Order: sequence, then structure tokens, then C-alpha cells
Amino acid sequence: MTDWLEHSVQVEVAVPIETSWELWSDLEQMPRWMKWIDSVKVLEDNPDLSRWKLATGGLEFSWLSRILKLVPHQIIQWESVDGLPNRGAIRFYDRHGSSIVKLTVAYAIPGILGQLMDNLFLGRVVESTIQADLERFREYALKHEGSKA
Repeated sequence: MTDWLEHSVQVEVAVPIETSWELWSDLEQMPRWMKWIDSVKVLEDNPDLSRWKLATGGLEFSWLSRILKLVPHQIIQWESVDGLPNRGAIRFYDRHGSSIVKLTVAYAIPGILGQLMDNLFLGRVVESTIQADLERFREYALKHEGSKA
């Protein structure tokens, strides 16, 4: 039996929603602000599929991800189709000159292991890491916007 653990974090970014969308929708740039993501490669023959590699603490995981829903300036929703089981969405909310970026990530781990790890530390570690990733994204987006001025 497998349990799914889910985490949601968000950040307000003082750039127009178009900028947040432009940066985030370029999947191959994600390692610039996502600490655990080592690489992302969009498949040339099918741009809805991308190969992801996560590396942390000597552990390495990879998976093929499919975009399930893409609405410009609103949402990118995905699920893995092989490798590390995961799914989620990145949502964008227009705040007229700034934007809210909300990331929801869910991943599957074996049942009893999931309960044990989530109760002890895994949930807090993952949540604090993706929150830090979004804060790095905010800094990246601000620098990007500043370089356009």
C-alpha cells in the first residue's frame, strides 16, 4: 500500500504575473531556484513530457513527467508517468503588478514508511525546502525583472 504525502506553499512575487509565468513555464530553468532539482529536459518530440532528475544527500531519483493541464498565467498541472511517483500543480494569481505563486506537490511512498517519516521529519523537511525554493524563485524573478528595466 502506498500513501501520498502532499504539501502546498506559496509566495508573493513583486513582478507582473506575465513574468512569473514566463520564468516558471520554462521548465528547464527550474534548477536555478529549486534546490533538489538537478536537471529538467523537455522532450523534443513531445513538449508535454519532461525528464526530471532530483539529487540530494547522495540520493538520486528521476522520473518522466506529463503536463496534464496548462492554462497560461493560471496553472501548470503535472503527474509522473514513470520513475518517482509524484504529481502537483503550480498556480498563479494576479495581484495587479505582483503575483502569488502557489506550488502543491504530492509524492508517493510506501504506507508504513510514509506514516513514520511524515510524523518524524520528512513532511517538515520537504515543506521547508519547497518554501525556500519559492523564495529563491522570488529573488530570481526580481533580478530578471530588474534586468529588463
